[in-house]
Amino acid sequence: MGALSHIAYLTGEYPRATDTFIQREVAALRALGHDVSTCSIRRTGAAHLVGAEQRAEAARTFHVLEAAKKPLHLLRCHLTYLRRDPRRYGRAMALALRTAPGGLRALAYQLFYFAEAAVLADHLEAQGVTHLHNHIAKSSCTVAMLMSELSGIPFSFTLHGPDIFFAPDRWALGEKVARARFVACISHFCRSQAMSFSPPEAWEKLHIVHCGVDPDRYGGTPGAGGNKLLFVGRLAAVKGLPVLLQAMQAAPDLTLDIIGDGPDRAALEAQAQGLGLSARVRFLGYKSQSEVAEALIENDIFVLPSFAEGVPVVLMEAMAAARPVVTTRIAGVPELVKDGASGLLVPPGDIAALTEALVRLASDPERQKAMGTEGRAKILAEFTLSQEAGWLSQLFEGYAEGRASFALRPAEDAP
Repeated sequence: MGALSHIAYLTGEYPRATDTFIQREVAALRALGHDVSTCSIRRTGAAHLVGAEQRAEAARTFHVLEAAKKPLHLLRCHLTYLRRDPRRYGRAMALALRTAPGGLRALAYQLFYFAEAAVLADHLEAQGVTHLHNHIAKSSCTVAMLMSELSGIPFSFTLHGPDIFFAPDRWALGEKVARARFVACISHFCRSQAMSFSPPEAWEKLHIVHCGVDPDRYGGTPGAGGNKLLFVGRLAAVKGLPVLLQAMQAAPDLTLDIIGDGPDRAALEAQAQGLGLSARVRFLGYKSQSEVAEALIENDIFVLPSFAEGVPVVLMEAMAAARPVVTTRIAGVPELVKDGASGLLVPPGDIAALTEALVRLASDPERQKAMGTEGRAKILAEFTLSQEAGWLSQLFEGYAEGRASFALRPAEDAP
């Protein structure tokens, strides 16, 4: 397939139940002919591996931290790069120190990232990898950036947000954008934030690559319409579930299934019990990709009341299943969900607005069907995994061969 026949992917934890979209992207690139090795800083806990597919992917993944904890191996990796090019090694060390946020603790972590970078570089060179791509542009991307400076292996990354935009200086976002071969931004909103924190001369390599889904996994037939709600996501404060539970109390005819787990599960279960919702709200824990697809078909309306998001893949999955969505008007979400057409957008944190939207939509089966049809059409047009993986593959190949594409999207020129 050319200069990028062997690429590698890196994240903090791979694979993981909450990031199945990365696993699907890797599979799609492999299907296109790329040889894709997978790397993870930490080993994913067994509880976060759902299904045989994820366990198999975990077994073939290189774990950087485990390798770095072997003192002789760690020393050998660093001596290799120090002896090969002392000046390059010094530049990489200087980059690690220069991009460290303030404080001794943060500096210590930065030195850990530098230590890991040499181990990762050694592994990638041994595997014949010619390009590294990172998802989630925080600590694992710092390791990727330092690896690139040490070894000369180029890197790129997919920028999601929203949390990195709360502390762009802490994570040296501008430096990463400047040094990356290119950056895949998941939305126009995401790209605009990257532009805010990076030099103008780097903006032309900020491309929009959606996190796509495979519509065939979700059937795509609109439901009959009803009052069964579904939430899928991490049980953490940022997802707005306390607001949803209060809306459920004010809407006694609705039921809710909650798929996912996280740090706030116990508190949310206690809240649901305190609000008298135990008979109408079920906490189902983590489910496999196929089980999530089945749940989307079995329920009527998908709801995601988040306070901060990028462009949630789970919304794409719900729309691919031809289910109407009720979610919040934040970040890149309006680029996916058209208010009143494929779903309803409400202000984040507004209990009354969320309750009204859910009750109104649950009482109108025909509107549910129409929104489901509209939502699936949107996914087919702009958010399929095959299209997005193909565009990402073009970027990998084009940049490797010096044919840098300055398009925001395929067949869409940047101004």
